[in-house]
Amino acid sequence: MNQPAPAMEMADPLRIQQGVIIGGIDHDNPAIQVFNGIPYATARRWTAPDIPPQWGAIPRDARNFGAECLQPRNGLNAFVDDIIDGVGLPWWKRMLAKKYIAAQRTPPESETCLFLNVRSGNVDGDTPAPVMVWIHGGSHQAGSGSQSFYQTNGLVEKGVVLVTINYRLGPLGYLAHPALTEEDGTSGNYGLMDQIAALRWVRENIASFGGDPENVTLFGESAGAQAISEIMASPLSHDLFDKVILESGSSSYNALHLKKSPLVSVRSAEDVGMEFMSTLVPPAATAATLRAIPAAAIISRAEARSDLTGYFLPNVDGAVVPEMIGQAIRDGSVPRVPMLAGYNADEGSLFYDDIQSPTVLAKNMTGTFEAREDALADVFGPNPAKALQSLYGMETLETWDEGAEDMLGDDMFGVHMRFIGRHNSAAGQPTWMYIFSRTWPSRHQTIGAYHSAEIPFVFDSHSPLMPVSHADERLTDIMMSYWTNFARTGNPNGVDLPEWPAYTPETDTWMELDYPVAPHRELRARKLDILEENLNKRIDMVTEIVAPRDVALFVDSPMPSDGEEPVADSN
Repeated sequence: MNQPAPAMEMADPLRIQQGVIIGGIDHDNPAIQVFNGIPYATARRWTAPDIPPQWGAIPRDARNFGAECLQPRNGLNAFVDDIIDGVGLPWWKRMLAKKYIAAQRTPPESETCLFLNVRSGNVDGDTPAPVMVWIHGGSHQAGSGSQSFYQTNGLVEKGVVLVTINYRLGPLGYLAHPALTEEDGTSGNYGLMDQIAALRWVRENIASFGGDPENVTLFGESAGAQAISEIMASPLSHDLFDKVILESGSSSYNALHLKKSPLVSVRSAEDVGMEFMSTLVPPAATAATLRAIPAAAIISRAEARSDLTGYFLPNVDGAVVPEMIGQAIRDGSVPRVPMLAGYNADEGSLFYDDIQSPTVLAKNMTGTFEAREDALADVFGPNPAKALQSLYGMETLETWDEGAEDMLGDDMFGVHMRFIGRHNSAAGQPTWMYIFSRTWPSRHQTIGAYHSAEIPFVFDSHSPLMPVSHADERLTDIMMSYWTNFARTGNPNGVDLPEWPAYTPETDTWMELDYPVAPHRELRARKLDILEENLNKRIDMVTEIVAPRDVALFVDSPMPSDGEEPVADSN
């Protein structure tokens, strides 16, 4: 996955605020220069990111990636295996793919991991190019910006400067603890602050790479798209981006709070942090004691307590995140900017076997048909639950699982994408909604247009093991054009592209990204309406119980130094 590539030919030295860097000439396109492993900030464990390091007159070789953030590896590997098993490859290709992945070395990883990578074909250009900053997915627990499927030239060849970033993950990125809160006034939002620090670095340095610091588009998938909604809700990020693209993710459900959760079924971030640390340090441990724990012990604990890692997410602390993300989206506390957002047609296919429920708000909805009906009614109310059963075909025990898998995708992703898109459009900002429905052509495939299936089409990073048809190549070019046109102008439309109608709550028009592409009105509208009613009730419950806390956090510094309900749909 991240095997060392042959050394690139050196590019000309380039000066940024930290000193001189020397990138490389891309192997596949000599017009593109690549700058990898640039440190955008520094940070001690469980502290806010601080100013990036300086290296003065000695040039820094920027041809190799920086270390990935320390992380558990089991969850991401299992996710990839599920994709390999589900796309319908013949047995020998599945075997080859798994052997190839198993043979890859674990990439270098470290707690010192705040690096970013830049690809540009415009270093010597006369006109600044639009900038696209990618935030990777991985449930806030895994992944990196240097993964191979993001390191391609397709978007850059269409005229943008591409930035991919690392940020702290899992317990090292999102653990809250009373000792850490006592020290800094808040705790737990370190990965989110990393992302904001990277955006500040982009504003201050991207002009050196031929990028336009006044035209920055944030884009990301899954947890990376959720992160964009979280960045939008943070006052620390204002004026650091101009447009957003959210692929299958918005944190509207997340009700995690630092001190006291407003919902009795959601634990506080500090409470979970205390339990996570209970086998590693005494209850009265200080922040210094926490930082002295060997990093390997923390990762081992995360692997052993995967039931707790779902809480390692941004939390409402009154400072980095002043209020619940869904509340901020609905009530207008997030900046309204041009937005492109959507999700995939079969998002639930990779998650249903684990969650065993049509909603993340109540896992393991199993047993008799009557027990499942009652459990669904407990979440949504009797009449909405009956309507959902009818709409998704969950009307017998035999049809329940197929319909529940479809509903799970809408519950985890669809309702949140429409929710953020509708509120953005209603506030007067141009908004464009999509559903990606392209599936692999094998008659043996079982996962449809699965979660993350759009990424190879966005980056032109199709695997050589997967069959790619002329239609796939054409759809890839169309999607890259839509994405880069939007980054350039705030409108995805352009010459020789199918017309993509703007979204409004009144027209409710989505673009279906298949081949050929086509717009559709009121896509899954009644289903999403019922799910959104429940989402609004959840937000109402939170806002009626708790108000944002007033916590100060060095905002003036240039770089801010099973009965239990799941917290959010973090994937």
